[in-house]
Amino acid sequence: MGAGGRMSVPTSPKKPEFNSLKRVPYSKPPFTLSEIKKAIPPHCFQRSVLRSFSYLLYDFILASLFYHVATNYFPNLPQALSNVAWPLYWAMQGCILTGVWVIAHECGHHAFSDYQWLDDTVGLILHSSLLVPYFSWKYSHRRHHSNTGSLERDEVFVPKKKSGLRWWAKHFNNPLGRFLSITIQLTLGWPLYLAFNVAGRPYDRFACHYDPYGPIFSDRERLQIYISDAGVLAVAYALYRLVLAKGVGWVISVYGVPLLVVNAFLVMITYLQHTHPSLPHYDSSEWDWMRGALSTVDRDYGILNKVFHNITDTHVAHHLFSTMPHYHAMVATKAIKPILGEYYQFDGMPVYKAIWREAKECLYVEPDEGDKDKGVFWFRNKL
Repeated sequence: MGAGGRMSVPTSPKKPEFNSLKRVPYSKPPFTLSEIKKAIPPHCFQRSVLRSFSYLLYDFILASLFYHVATNYFPNLPQALSNVAWPLYWAMQGCILTGVWVIAHECGHHAFSDYQWLDDTVGLILHSSLLVPYFSWKYSHRRHHSNTGSLERDEVFVPKKKSGLRWWAKHFNNPLGRFLSITIQLTLGWPLYLAFNVAGRPYDRFACHYDPYGPIFSDRERLQIYISDAGVLAVAYALYRLVLAKGVGWVISVYGVPLLVVNAFLVMITYLQHTHPSLPHYDSSEWDWMRGALSTVDRDYGILNKVFHNITDTHVAHHLFSTMPHYHAMVATKAIKPILGEYYQFDGMPVYKAIWREAKECLYVEPDEGDKDKGVFWFRNKL
């Protein structure tokens, strides 16, 4: 994650290039949320049960097809072909299941349908099937949306100030250290966040997404945390029964490795949406909701933008209007760009380069020299 910065999306069909670093404006924007909303066609805010289910059905058909081919044909392949076929299955199935994860995420935002009970039922089933505690994550993620860009109250990928870096940070500030950090982040980052709040907001005591009485949740939310835990335990028990019936190798190959791919993608997507050399963070003296919501960046994942239901390249619009269905987000993004102007952030750098650059450039945040009372913090990398 290295040299580069912010640029606007060109109007030509040519793929955008990443040129020079340019910080996002951090002053209060000259437009309001209602003015942004008026620029968006009204139909973009309409949720359709049939259309939402159609995307879920499409994902299920592809996932079932990949499963059928892998379990019925791969065992008969020569070893050399099998060694190629299984990694292809893991990658493709992992991508499709990431799309399923995104639909569950929409349920948590009440963007799937007009019926909260339906959104929660679908979200609980989908997220539990991917070993995610649905209500637990729904509530912590909602607080992330309410506090994006705040150094004190944001929930996840909260950057540290230089004084808050651990002693080992300087030992990882090299190519090998960055490679190890990225590897750990993509493989263990998601379960560590859920279980131990790693990379999450600091609390005054131990925080865990599986603990109904943890500091993340309020009293009125605790019963639903139990329901989330029950959903994950039910799927874990089903996997246990599958291991007894099919063997641990079969379960790992068919389900386990694609799940690792899902976890890696969702960590990468979230990290790259909120980590960029041009993005500011704010302390309580400067933060407000609008500037925090605009301190995000749209990314280009190529064909995976569609596979991931455009959560990757419409994230700015999603933070402004999180109940908007994903199938309207591209139209909305196009509509709000003229209003947002320089406040709209897009980075077309290939994500495999971007994650390396951000790991290199975005180690901690500090105010600019001479501006230590402004409460606006920027990413630095000098240790």
